[in-house]
Amino acid sequence: MIEPVTFGDDGVALLDQRLLPHEEAWARLETPEAVADAIRDMVVRGAPAIGIAAGFGMALAARAARELGETAFRERIDAAAATLTAARPTAVNLAWAVGRVRDAVHRALEDGASVPEAATRAEREAVAIKDEDVAANRAMGRHGSMLVPDGARVLTHCNAGALATGGYGTALGVIRAAVEEGKQVSVLADETRPWLQGSRLTAWELQKDGIPVTVIADNMAGSLLARGEVDLVVVGADRIARNGDVANKIGTYPLAVLARRHGVPFYVAAPLSTFDPACFSGDEIPIEERAAEEVTHLAGVRLVPEGVSARHPAFDVTPSAFVTAIVTEAGIVRAPFASGIARLLGLETEPEAAVAGSGPALEEDENGAESADTAAVLAAAGDDGEESPAPEERTAGDGEELFR
Repeated sequence: MIEPVTFGDDGVALLDQRLLPHEEAWARLETPEAVADAIRDMVVRGAPAIGIAAGFGMALAARAARELGETAFRERIDAAAATLTAARPTAVNLAWAVGRVRDAVHRALEDGASVPEAATRAEREAVAIKDEDVAANRAMGRHGSMLVPDGARVLTHCNAGALATGGYGTALGVIRAAVEEGKQVSVLADETRPWLQGSRLTAWELQKDGIPVTVIADNMAGSLLARGEVDLVVVGADRIARNGDVANKIGTYPLAVLARRHGVPFYVAAPLSTFDPACFSGDEIPIEERAAEEVTHLAGVRLVPEGVSARHPAFDVTPSAFVTAIVTEAGIVRAPFASGIARLLGLETEPEAAVAGSGPALEEDENGAESADTAAVLAAAGDDGEESPAPEERTAGDGEELFR
């Protein structure tokens, strides 16, 4: 299994994803500042993997400060937390993992632990975050594999595989699990400009696993969907709001709209750590703006005329109206998403209207039909109003909880 992030006595090791597929090289980091730089510079990417790396960065801070007094130790931990959290703003897993390790340290001290004991607790907590992520990926794969029919042609965007997680993957984990069940599956991978995570990383992973993969330019997806050459779309996520709006790699939103237009199910696979209970809609999700040079240049070569500017919002938000279902380690969530997500996260269930987001959630009337508001939005997007086909779901008796 590919493990892009490891931790040991010599620090944090990251598989440098900027160099793939041509070179497999590891960056070895010894300070939280170095980990933050690696996250910012895309040495490691993918929301769960970023969180795991940041958790290990916190463990490095604790390890380096274990001989200090308690006050100085707390200050070092809090400073490392601030540095790591600021590295990238959109992926909620980063702040979640940093907060989890920081809180574990403070709780240990409040319970009477010595500074060295609290530092050891930080390392254990960081390792647990990675171990839990891998277990969550595999559970997610088991749940999501039922959505993948034998012979499926699956379209994915960016890289939501082992490289983006502690191992196994979210969206690619669903595909891997289906293949492990004996299903014949082939994958279409969007190249995913401007960092080319699909053509460089997803294709590399799937080729290693022997899963048939074909790379397409991002602007080819609509044509292939229209020609009936895609059976389902599955992507990962960097943050999911309480109403089901999904932030993911830029280019995901138009893919969801196209899938809906052509009656193709659009699935999101993400662990519970990607849900942000403090974020009620996609309007509240911060979108990282990266350097224009990442668009104007490729491999150090300028692609556009001198003096021409470029934009690079690294993520977009897909309104929940265009999401068929969200696959998690706890089960599958379908519309109405706000109530299903609230139950999934153990939050108080609120009316759907209270968490209406950047797009209307798919709400059903007593006959199961889409609401007039949703139908109007889909019509404006060019949808013919037909519901996307929904595969049969397993029941709770099959060992999984389904949240609605």
